[in-house]
Amino acid sequence: MPDGPPPTPRRRRPWLVALLALLLVLLLAVAAALAYGYTLTRPPSPTTGTARPYTLEIKPGDTLALAAARLEKAGVVRSPAALRLIMRQRGTAGRLREGYYDLPPGLDAFQVADRLADTPRPRVRSVTIPEGKRLKDLPAILKSAQLGEAQSLAANLKTGAGRCPNRSLEGFLFPATYPFRPEATNTEIVAALQGRMTQEFTAERVKTARKLGLDTCGWVTLASMVQAEAANVGEMPTIAGIFLNRLKAGIALGADPTVAYGLGKDLNQLDRSAGDFTRDTPYNTYTRRGLPPGPINNPGEAALLSILNPRLTTASGQEALYFVHGLDGKIHVNADYAAHLRDVNRYR
Repeated sequence: MPDGPPPTPRRRRPWLVALLALLLVLLLAVAAALAYGYTLTRPPSPTTGTARPYTLEIKPGDTLALAAARLEKAGVVRSPAALRLIMRQRGTAGRLREGYYDLPPGLDAFQVADRLADTPRPRVRSVTIPEGKRLKDLPAILKSAQLGEAQSLAANLKTGAGRCPNRSLEGFLFPATYPFRPEATNTEIVAALQGRMTQEFTAERVKTARKLGLDTCGWVTLASMVQAEAANVGEMPTIAGIFLNRLKAGIALGADPTVAYGLGKDLNQLDRSAGDFTRDTPYNTYTRRGLPPGPINNPGEAALLSILNPRLTTASGQEALYFVHGLDGKIHVNADYAAHLRDVNRYR
């Protein structure tokens, strides 16, 4: 048997046990934090997030905090705080700019941060003013594009300065597609349309119009009539030539659209049996000779150029004075009234 008492077992020091326990707690906390952080940065689930693309609109004065809150509300990110932290750590928090940020579904917070650090689409709203529209049509067009104040636009249109004695802007707002900032005022919108029309009045074109006996008001007025009468661009020089020949010959222009304009009606509202064509107004080109006092719509470039490059003769080389749109889809032009009536009976 061994001599002496058995050895006493070594006891662990209390401070070491406490240290190991503390390290274990810290490891668990870090793991939990990493797991929670991953949860905050990964894309929202299909049931809680958005399954559709989302466009973030940044307006002047918007902050990153406000943008992040919008993204959370839209279901694009889980945590606005996590998104802001990522962008601050990357040094991109100050890159947010006014505009539109297009975000496809399924992005995590890091990918969203990447998108917000890029250059956004310009913050504009496009509106198309079709050729031949009248001033009265513009409020509804701008309203549909969410631009301007439709209720007060009529007043803005009345305060303009056209190039005819009546000072109306009718005819002097160029039809085209325009990009405007959403905050654009009525005054800015009208000025842009008017300014674009002014670009059409080059010195060379004005000089050509004068050779035809037309000042700028007469040129635009006649172009507006061609715009209203022509079924397509190809017909415009022919109709322009007929109107110019009739003016030169002192024959009444006899344009239905001018009658409608003078009565405040659309063309399809004219009623011959109600005496619309014999009711005298300054715009009735059946009861009065010469041009009406101003344009009847806003003509486009093709109509304006047709006046400067008219087709003055028929296919046989005679002076063109009459035309009729046939049910065959063609325009029939004549030099004398009897032939015109035959075509009316034949094709209408």
